[in-house]
Amino acid sequence: MESLAWMAWTLPTAIFFVLLAMTLAVMTWLAIAYPEAERVGILRIPTTRGDRLFISLIMAAVIHLAWIGFVGTDTVATLPVGEGIELSSLWFATAISFVSAAAIFRTV
Repeated sequence: MESLAWMAWTLPTAIFFVLLAMTLAVMTWLAIAYPEAERVGILRIPTTRGDRLFISLIMAAVIHLAWIGFVGTDTVATLPVGEGIELSSLWFATAISFVSAAAIFRTV
């Protein structure tokens, strides 16, 4: 693990990369199992599931960066587990990102 010491491999970082890999695997399976046709949404450009996923990921990054810039990452609650697990306000940005991703997949 010395070769990975340059990065802060925390549990949230590992969860993020595992979920990203699982998302890509599911999208690959969907593309094979259910071939898709491009559709035109509110952007007036033809998009596929992969395009909408990419737009959703970029939007989530923008939402999180804006949240950090305007609101910060203060603790909003502490769970009574062990010595206490602090919940960051970034979970609100994550919820907003999921809602925006659902809207993007439905309308774009």
